[in-house]
This record gives sequence, structure tokens and C-alpha cells, in this order.
Amino acid sequence: MKKLLVTLFLLFAFFSNANVRMPLVFSDGMVLQRNKQIPIWGWADANEKVEIHFNKQTKTITADQNGKWMVKLDSEKAGGPFELSITGKNKILIKDILVGEVWICSGQSNMEFQMYKTMNSKAEIEDSNYPMIRHFGVAQDLSGSPKEDLKAGKWAVCSKEAISDFTAVGFFFAKKLYAELKIPIGIINTSWGGTCVETWTSREAFERNDDFKAMISEVPQVDMDAVFETYKKSVLDNIRKVQGFDVTMVNENQLKDLNFQDADWPEIKVPSLWENQQIGNIDGVVWMRKTIVLSADQAKKEAVLHLSKVDDEDVTYVNGVQVGTNNIWEAKRIYKIPAGVLKEGANVIAVRISDYSGGGGIYGDPADLMINFKDSNIPLEGLWKFNVVQVKVAISPNSYPSLLYNAMIHPLIPYAFQGVLWYQGEANVWRAKQYKKAFPLMINDWRTKWNQGDFPFYFVQLSTFNEFNGNSKVGSRWAELREAQTETLKLPNTGMAVTTDIGNAKDIHPTNKQDIGKRLASIALNDVYGKKQVCNGPMYKSMEIKGNQIILTFDSIGSGLSTTDKNVNLKGFEIAGVDKVFYAAKAIIKNNKVIVSCEKVSNPVAVHYGWADDDTEINLFNKEKLPASPFRTDDWEMITANEIYKVSK
Repeated sequence: MKKLLVTLFLLFAFFSNANVRMPLVFSDGMVLQRNKQIPIWGWADANEKVEIHFNKQTKTITADQNGKWMVKLDSEKAGGPFELSITGKNKILIKDILVGEVWICSGQSNMEFQMYKTMNSKAEIEDSNYPMIRHFGVAQDLSGSPKEDLKAGKWAVCSKEAISDFTAVGFFFAKKLYAELKIPIGIINTSWGGTCVETWTSREAFERNDDFKAMISEVPQVDMDAVFETYKKSVLDNIRKVQGFDVTMVNENQLKDLNFQDADWPEIKVPSLWENQQIGNIDGVVWMRKTIVLSADQAKKEAVLHLSKVDDEDVTYVNGVQVGTNNIWEAKRIYKIPAGVLKEGANVIAVRISDYSGGGGIYGDPADLMINFKDSNIPLEGLWKFNVVQVKVAISPNSYPSLLYNAMIHPLIPYAFQGVLWYQGEANVWRAKQYKKAFPLMINDWRTKWNQGDFPFYFVQLSTFNEFNGNSKVGSRWAELREAQTETLKLPNTGMAVTTDIGNAKDIHPTNKQDIGKRLASIALNDVYGKKQVCNGPMYKSMEIKGNQIILTFDSIGSGLSTTDKNVNLKGFEIAGVDKVFYAAKAIIKNNKVIVSCEKVSNPVAVHYGWADDDTEINLFNKEKLPASPFRTDDWEMITANEIYKVSK
């Protein structure tokens, strides 16, 4: 019996170790890049012989002493479906493979933004049966060192049943490409909301760069378990310090009551996500309370509570009575207050907010925050009391550099693809000037790691969002970040989709992802696929001062400059003298140039266009209806000049 057990153990050990294994990105339904060598790699036993068959190709390789192996298939033309077989001591068969164009989609929440959230989502989902379009969703993960494979991920064939969670920008890009090229399109979606560019960049890139090597030298090779314990302690210590008492759910059932004493609770601004305030970047449960005083007449009236939006889930009470609940973070909360609940004198609105990831709190348009009495409103904007009762401790992707590169980019290398689509920057607005170095560093890093040359890298310029009420007078972090994105076009084979006309000043996630995808596709069709077209809006080129006027010239004017204003009035232009004080300017188009002037500035030296967080009104386009990118002609120091990336210790 003992001999039999030993034999079974040895057989089990042999078969458990002998299996050839493939990265998750190599799976049924995948798309391989056409017209390029195709790297195929995996793992086996040390020195194991592996044979690869694809279409009419056969390659053999011997795994190295660590069990790793890689071959490069010869380039293939678009087509399929094909099968890929990998044979060692076992055999893997991957089916339904197409060959076509592969694009990587990455960035933060506006790239992650799923199809079911888009403008006209129902109609778009109905028109989504495109079996030649495939989507690979990379599972969100982080790591202190480069990983060999992804945590999870699978290929999905584009259909009404599968498309709901596709990246919307990626899908609309792929849909346009497919309409023009009629070949398979694969999109690999590796994105994570709220993330900064530094977490997508490798440690080696920082170590080689003079601007960042001092920073990275002080960052240890991260042990995630140790980091978790340190982070947990620091988060809880910070919350105790902020609110002056412990984080606890003891007696939580009393926090909704009208007579509960909240005098010792600290206050927070509403509407605004708590990540932007003293609570900081936490997930968990927070109670928020607001006391309002009503007259006897008001207390008798029908009333509706408007709470704008709550990220992620709320249970809302008025005077201890539950009036509503919702778990859709982007949905407006509108709750009818039952008769008899309101009282003359003090009334308390108490909201239990559960935040599961990303931003947290009551946010949105202040105008959507009120109690409505039909004939009058009581605004609820302003300071609310808060109490953090539970913290869900998790390491943020932004806690250390390279965490997402290690877990969500490195495992994809060296998968062959055509180019990258990138939508990110919102998380870097505080360090906009440094983004001029950090963003190109990441692009060059990926190009170096993949060793596929200067592949196309197309990105989306941030659209309008009135986060800080920034403008030329007080400075605008969002304008500075847009400028940093524009300057990144100095890198070869890059492109930028300008979105000034399709944003939403009150929503950081504009729902019109259709035009963004189409604009990115237009750049690709022009630059990569030989389908020449006007794919960019006007870009500031130069200025000339003539008396009290500044004459501006532009590149990418297409068939000519134009404006959406019927009276041909250009908006968003400002002009300043040597005192650096900007005034709204008169601006007109003449001979495909823009002439800017202002009666208050007799000797102008500089122009701003769209220099604000909220640049909704700007209206310079070319006749192909592509918007001009915001810009400034001066090089004066901006408000993010001294902000740099730091790692908390």
C-alpha cells in the first residue's frame, strides 16, 4: 500500500507540473494583430519541447531553465476564424481566433466607462451585433512587482448580450474602424477609475529619469501585505484625527434619529466628493446629517427631497423615517417625504452612505440639492455634519508608483498590437505641470517595454468640468492639464482628440462617448490606415502683435476656421498686458486667422483661449466641425508649478 501511494504521488506531481500553460490573453475568441510578427509565449517544465501550430505555420521551441518559452509567428493577413494549438506534455487548443487590428485601451474612469452608461445607450446596445469586434476585459489588480500573468480576463464577442460592460470609447472606436476597414478589430481594455499616470509607469522608467529617480529611490520594492497593514493604520489614524472620535458602528441605529446629538460631529462641504475634502480617499460607511428649520406652514406642505447624486449607495431618512434608497451612483436621488414627517422647527435629514470604490459622498449640481415645496425651495447646499463609522481598507492604485503597470500592463507584454488609446488625466490635475514630463515618460516606457517601435498612441484631451471654478484670474488646474496633454503631441506618432464641445461642466463623466471614439478613429484612419481626412481641429501656431490687437495663426484649420455662433462671435478669448491681468476679448475670424482685442488693454502681450475648468462656451472650430484646443500664448508661471508627485511613507 505504501509503495502504491508513493507511485500515485509521483504521477500526480508529474502531471501537475508538466502542463503547458498560456497567459490569459491567449484564449478562445481572441484577435491577433495582422501584418506583424506575432509573439506567442507561455510556461512549461524546464527544457520541455513545445510545438505551436497556427493556420499553416508550425514553430518549435524549448522552454528555458525557468520553464518560460516564446516564439514569434510570421505575420498573417486579416482573416479567420483559426485555431492555435500548443503542445508539450499536454495540449492546449484555442479556438475562434481572428486576425485583424488590435488596440489597447487604457486610462481611468472615462476609458473604463461602460456602454450601458452612454448617451442613447439602449439604441447603441441594440446596434451592437458585430461578431468581428472582440473585447478583452483585464480584471483590475495591483502588484508591488511585475506579474507574469493577469489576475483574470476574457475575450467577448461583440453582441447585445455581451456589450453592456465594454469600454464605450473603445467600442465606438472599433465600430468606426470596422465600418471603414471591414476586418476584425480587437480591443484590450485595461483601465481603472481615479488612477494617476504614475501608477501606470514602470519602476525602471522612473529610475532612468532625472526628474523622478530621486522619488523612486525612496520607494521600497513593495510588499503588499506590509503596505496594507501600514495603510490601514494610517487611514484609521487620520479619520480619528479628523473627526475627533473613533471609527465605530456601535449605536449606529441611533444616527438617523431627530433627537440624536451631533454637536461634536465635524462638517464637510456638500455637494462634493469626500476624496476632495478632509475625509480623504476612503471606502466604507459615512453618515451625513443636515438640520433645517421649517415654519408651521412649510411643515404641513407636500415636500420632495432632492439629494443630487450619491456615490455609491444611500439610505436616506427624514426625522428618523426612511424616505428612499438607491445604489446607482450616477442616479439623481429624488424622494417624496411622506405627510406628517416634517415638523415645525428643527428637522434632520440623515443619509447613510456606503462607498464601495472610487469617489464617495453627495455630489453633483448644487441646484439639485434642496427640499421642494412646489411653490418654494429650501437649498441644502453647504456644510453637513459627518461621522465615518466604517472604513473598508484597501490599497489604492495611487498609493505607490507602478502598481497598475505591474499587474495590468506588464502581463500583456509582448502581445502584438497596432496602437494605444488613452483617456486619463483627471487624477493628475493637481500636478498638471509635472504631467508634461510624467505622461511622455509613460508613453516612452510602454514603447520601450514592448519593443514594437513608436507605435501609435492616441489620447483624449480633458473636456470641461468645473471642479474648482478655475479660470485665468485664479488659475485653472484643468486648463494646465489640457496644456500638458497638448505638449505631449511633440512625441512622434501621437494624436489627441479634443473634446471641449462635448463635455459637461457638472459631470466629470460626459456620456457622449460616441464622438470621442469616432474622433480617435478618424486620427487612426488618417495616420495608420491611409484614409486621408481632416482629423484634428485648429491648433494654436503663432501670434503677432499689431498695436492693440493680437493676430493668431493656427495649424489644422482644415478647409477654414469657423464658429458655431450665427453672429460669428468667438467666445472664450482673453487678452492681457504686461500686468498679467486678463480681460474678456473681442475675437473675429479674418483670412483664417483670429484677431483679438480689448478696449481695456491698449498694449496686449498675451492671449488665453478656453483657460478655465469650465470651457463650455468656447466656440472656435474648423469647417469640418472639429473644435480648437484651448491654449495660452504666454509662459507665465501657473498654479501647479511647484506640485510634484510624492509617495506617502
